Amino acid sequence: MILVPQERIDHYVQQGWWGGLTLAERFLETAERQPDALAVADAPNRLAISGQAPERWSWLALLTQVGRWTAWLQAQGLHKDDVLVMQLPNCVDMHAVYLACAVSGIVVSPVPVQYRAHELLHVLRITQARVAITNLTVGGFAQARMWANLAEAHPEVPRVWSLGQASAPDWPVGVSPIQPELDRTMAWSANEMRQHMQRIGLSAHDVLTICWTSGTEASPKGVPRNHNEWLIVGQSVVDAGQLQAGARLLIPFPFVNMAGLSTSLAAWLLVGGELHHHHPFDLDVFIEQLRGHAMDYTVAAPAVLSLLLKQPEKLQGIDLSRLKRVGSGGGPVAEWLVEQCAEKLGVEVVNYFGSNEGAALSAAPQDVPDRRQRASFFPRIGVAGFDWSLSNSRKIRTRLVDLDTEADITAPGQVGELRFLGPTIFSGYYRSPELTARAFDAQGYYRTGDLFEIAGERSQFYRFAGRHKDIVVRGGMNISSEEVENLLLSHPKVREVAVIGWPDSVLGERLCAVVVTQTGQALELSELLQHLKEVEQVAAFKLPERLVILSELPRNPLGKVLKRQLREQLHAPLQTSLLEKTP
Repeated sequence: MILVPQERIDHYVQQGWWGGLTLAERFLETAERQPDALAVADAPNRLAISGQAPERWSWLALLTQVGRWTAWLQAQGLHKDDVLVMQLPNCVDMHAVYLACAVSGIVVSPVPVQYRAHELLHVLRITQARVAITNLTVGGFAQARMWANLAEAHPEVPRVWSLGQASAPDWPVGVSPIQPELDRTMAWSANEMRQHMQRIGLSAHDVLTICWTSGTEASPKGVPRNHNEWLIVGQSVVDAGQLQAGARLLIPFPFVNMAGLSTSLAAWLLVGGELHHHHPFDLDVFIEQLRGHAMDYTVAAPAVLSLLLKQPEKLQGIDLSRLKRVGSGGGPVAEWLVEQCAEKLGVEVVNYFGSNEGAALSAAPQDVPDRRQRASFFPRIGVAGFDWSLSNSRKIRTRLVDLDTEADITAPGQVGELRFLGPTIFSGYYRSPELTARAFDAQGYYRTGDLFEIAGERSQFYRFAGRHKDIVVRGGMNISSEEVENLLLSHPKVREVAVIGWPDSVLGERLCAVVVTQTGQALELSELLQHLKEVEQVAAFKLPERLVILSELPRNPLGKVLKRQLREQLHAPLQTSLLEKTP
């Protein structure tokens, strides 16, 4: 499945930005070169999360698992360009699935474990997936049973396979245990996998994944990415983190989106590294992993770094000598935090900004050595007159645009939308031509919906100034306000609703529902949550954690809800017209 226009492919290849090597071939070469080195390791608490004992696979063991999964996929009758939906918690098995699909030309569509029926049905209808892979339980939630109920009620749900103990007494009818099948399957060798790739005509321009993002639209949008797009984004992680061959990585991002895949798959493959899984985030487990293995690179939210700095006793006795870089982002990074990480821990912070669509900025020490600047500023890449060390800075172009006039902003002091063009940017939303048309401007630049301004003594930086698109970013997950608003409007007591984010020191933002009720109706937050869980069956991370009741929503003369005014009102002392309810 090749979705990038041929003329664009030709241009990227001629420039030397894209090549012919697939992720699958890179994996096979690495596994043959260093069979005994450790490749992937589960988090030590995998048993508590998903019911399976944690495993550690060498590159040879991973090669065997990939060969077994590849043979099994062929036995199921899956072919190149078929879609497989995967809903698993971070685990070594996910590497096997991704790489087996990379060998087979099968498109993987990974979804967060928090997704429920509402989101899953949307994904299945868009992708028309042939197979779904899940887990028996995740964090105590009966995930396979949810899929069984979906399959029973909806004919578009494909055959569902699940990891887990096949002998479990509560195994749901309609879901097939996959482990006995894999155990009976003879693994393909590296040569057999290479022959298969040649036979099906697999190229580095073929789509490997369809990840899901939420923006201003009411439903998640599928973002297809091919092998070359992943490799070029992975290289930016290698550059920013200054990762060396065999680097040991501890990655607590969910292995389902740009942040997770660019590091845990693409960058890991580029350096032939050692990947240690972690998710959901648990500070004690995270510290246990740091204590057990000297890491070269990890990522952590600003709130986590703050906790570690303020509780230095937790890091007592841990060898941080190899940990020279830590990635952060997903929320404001304080100047003191960047300085203290360097001074107290000997670790430099790389400040990241990015999206599933491939628009990304990296403030790394080699480009922004001043730590106070690095907390707020990003290199103004893709603009004539500025040179930066990261390889991607020479492959993409950016422009800052006045949203009212569409004119380019070239001087400090004016906020505009940042837009991207180049080989890291996706080609369009999967099977969504209207959304794709709105995502790009007349010059072909991707509209990020994020507001920046030019900064620095030489106008060499961008500074994040807010969001134009209507989303809430909770713990790194983009949540469409419109989607949640539409779901809440289905509650019989809700007349009007606006969903906004309110600041949180740990997650960045949490969801707040501002509601005007039907006349004479009282409403509790618990009622909204019950409705979303039981009627709409929506993912847990989209549930509001705060409810505010107003007599009316503030609007402009055209009827648009003034969400900035709502945020200001909620941050002010409570007024008699504002009734706040939290759990």
